[in-house]
Amino acid sequence: MPTAYPHFTIAYGCVFIAALLPLVCAWIAKSPGFGKPRKQGGFDNADPRGWLARQTDWAARANAAQANSFEALPFFIGAVVIAHQLRAPQGIVDILAILFITLRVIYIAMYVAGLPMVRSAIWTLALLVNIGIFFAGWR
Repeated sequence: MPTAYPHFTIAYGCVFIAALLPLVCAWIAKSPGFGKPRKQGGFDNADPRGWLARQTDWAARANAAQANSFEALPFFIGAVVIAHQLRAPQGIVDILAILFITLRVIYIAMYVAGLPMVRSAIWTLALLVNIGIFFAGWR
């Protein structure tokens, strides 16, 4: 009987991408201050949270998207790990993980663009997909 060895799945790759999404949001939020001196409103690496708290408009929304991306991460990681532990159909888990990442990228774009109704609908869809991943191995 052949031994099944764990392998790096597409869903695990999506976990890696999900872990990078908050960093992308942070870069977007900080980008208006890049290349400017602090005295002229440039990014203040000595007080990054204070600087971000003073941002407005899309930069402030990008910072909020960063926080939400960090908040969504534990459940997604847990759902993927649990689905793998329960030996859920790998194709289903991979497709749902890709869908989750796609929805989260759209969510970030809608957040930064200032479209709260669309953003909330996408957030809900991503949550439902994550719940689907979590229960994919249910028997």
